[in-house]
Amino acid sequence: MLKGSRLWFRYGNRQPWVVEDRTVAVAPGEVLGLMAPSGYGKTTLGKLLAGYLAPTRGSVTVDERSLPKKRYNPVQLVFQNPELSVNPRWRIRQILAEGCPPDPACLEALGIHSGWLNRYPHELSGGELQRIAIARILNPSTQYLIADEMTAMLDANTQALIWQGVLAFVAQQQIGLIVISHDDPLLQRLCDRILLLADDAVSKVDGPAKVFAKTA
Repeated sequence: MLKGSRLWFRYGNRQPWVVEDRTVAVAPGEVLGLMAPSGYGKTTLGKLLAGYLAPTRGSVTVDERSLPKKRYNPVQLVFQNPELSVNPRWRIRQILAEGCPPDPACLEALGIHSGWLNRYPHELSGGELQRIAIARILNPSTQYLIADEMTAMLDANTQALIWQGVLAFVAQQQIGLIVISHDDPLLQRLCDRILLLADDAVSKVDGPAKVFAKTA
């Protein structure tokens, strides 16, 4: 289980708290939604859970152990803009090979074509490049994925294709998935549970996350 316990964070001793006393947990194979309006610290909370930021107070653990500092992090984060996570000077083949090579099943699930591999990032569309960014970190060493507005900038058809592939792969590999968004209809279709950060309420979703793949 990935768990952030009593997390507090601010960017300086005299700055206001960005994250205040948040506890978030997601189990292997579960899809959890984090929803709140802008300004409630959704992105900062995702960075804390992925180890991009160290909490001012509280702790983040995977199976009751702290996140590793030297080996591959089992918790990976996908941002809204894929351009920020890839080297623009590398070909797609080199980007995918960085770190832990991606699972071939993941490439297939995301619909990544072999013809893309010799291209550079600027030669792909936004949706194609986001698939590369996802495949780059969805490998056998990834246990948890945090998707921060991952498809917010994409058209509806591309969103559906990406989420269908991601949901199929995380279900097969029993990867815990946290979806950060302010899009309630999207979270209702994707998630098993939704944590409403504005009031710390938890909403149960009637159907499993796989319903998105069926209706896309």
